[in-house]
Amino acid sequence: MRTIHNLISGIESEGGSRRSDVFDPNTGKVQAQVALGGKAELDKAVAAAKAAQPAWAKTNPQRRARVMFRFKELVEQNMDELARLLSSEHGKVIADSRGDIQRGLEVVEFCCGIPHVLKGEYTGGAGPGIDVYSMRQPIGIGVGITPFNFPAMIPLWMSSVAIATGNAFILKPSERDPSVPIRLAKLFREAGLPDGILSVVQGDKEMVDAILDHPDIAGVSFVGSSDIAHYVYQRGVAAGKRVQAMGGAKNHGIVMPDADLDQVVNDLCGAAFGSAGERCMALPVVVPVGEDTAERLRAKLIPAIEALRVGVSTDKDAHYGPVVTAAHKAKIEDYIRIGIDEGAELVVDGRGFALQGHEEGFFVGPTLFDRVTTDMRTYQEEIFGPVLQIVRAANFEEAVALPSTHQYGNGVAIFTRNGHAAREFAARVEVGMVGINVPIPVPVAYHSFGGWKRSAFGDTNQHGMEGVKFWTKVKTVTQRWPDGGGTGDSAFVIPTMG
Repeated sequence: MRTIHNLISGIESEGGSRRSDVFDPNTGKVQAQVALGGKAELDKAVAAAKAAQPAWAKTNPQRRARVMFRFKELVEQNMDELARLLSSEHGKVIADSRGDIQRGLEVVEFCCGIPHVLKGEYTGGAGPGIDVYSMRQPIGIGVGITPFNFPAMIPLWMSSVAIATGNAFILKPSERDPSVPIRLAKLFREAGLPDGILSVVQGDKEMVDAILDHPDIAGVSFVGSSDIAHYVYQRGVAAGKRVQAMGGAKNHGIVMPDADLDQVVNDLCGAAFGSAGERCMALPVVVPVGEDTAERLRAKLIPAIEALRVGVSTDKDAHYGPVVTAAHKAKIEDYIRIGIDEGAELVVDGRGFALQGHEEGFFVGPTLFDRVTTDMRTYQEEIFGPVLQIVRAANFEEAVALPSTHQYGNGVAIFTRNGHAAREFAARVEVGMVGINVPIPVPVAYHSFGGWKRSAFGDTNQHGMEGVKFWTKVKTVTQRWPDGGGTGDSAFVIPTMG
């Protein structure tokens, strides 16, 4: 059976003695094993990074950008292979896998312009013979700890910005679908990235703890569940690192009475059920404002959901594929049971879904709940599956309050034709990313991605200028070139700009 190892200095190396199964979610069968490492494997990657990073930092930004340009071309040339590989381990349909890769490439495209964004500030003549300027310099060695649901996009979000700004980068991908990160690292090397600047280490909590405790690692970027994000943030900061840790979500879609319900239903089917709901920016809660809106929306949603096609990853007509593991399937179906026990109305039940010829696959059918209330556990927690919940709001004020008071604050959307309502909602809602008639408001690459509350820990967001700020540190220089020499009492006084 195929074993997936580490990739350090461009060479695949043995991991630890422990192994974790990598499944094909379409069949339920084990297709490979990943070797789980720990401190010993991490030390090798850090040593390689320490040896290579100083020269890479001194490489001028334009030459670093050329590597990004070449890497982008290579990924595009290998898109079909990467998408098939991603789908075979994650389970999302091929079109979704291509989108996963493409959204990561958009950040690579942003990094192709890294010489411009690294320019510092300059003030000439700030005082008599005094100029002041700033420069952005790499922090040294950074690490990305990435989740299973976007095995291409999120590693590219982190690695491309970190590398383009002059750092060495170590990636710890999810052990559930580790092959695409390895393939991307090999393409980076083919694009001209020096050995040691990008390594991939495999592992679980043992590896994560080794990363958080390692004294030579300056920064850690994490995406995953909120409890683990909080743990990563606290332990990493306690060890003196800068940390950004993105957590879970429970995104709401507010539907105003004037919304185009046909468009809303189309958007909800994609946002709630696409990629089997395994997205932190999925839209699992819809909030119709007013009973009339709720009844009209429900009547349109039911046939649309029942018409969704669940299929294997390679089925071009499938709207979504299986979830990632049998354990995750069981967890989603348990949440459906909890929702029933809590008193929510189960309108469409996705449990027990079986695909002919793939009965052992990890499939969950689309599920719809109505009359969900805020005290229910299924509303308060992230289900991370193809489950849509209707939470009815009596008025606009109640609709604004629902996402604003939830423990998560990643994304939210409002559907309306009323510009004033949209403007008021965007200004008042306590959520980090807002969509106006956009169901999944993931910002473009030159803006930044990040939520509020328990959806994010740390002071900076992913990619864009926020990412550049995270992976660099500012040095400010105040210089004076006096006309002549001489000493005096003024040499012992802090210079002023007068």
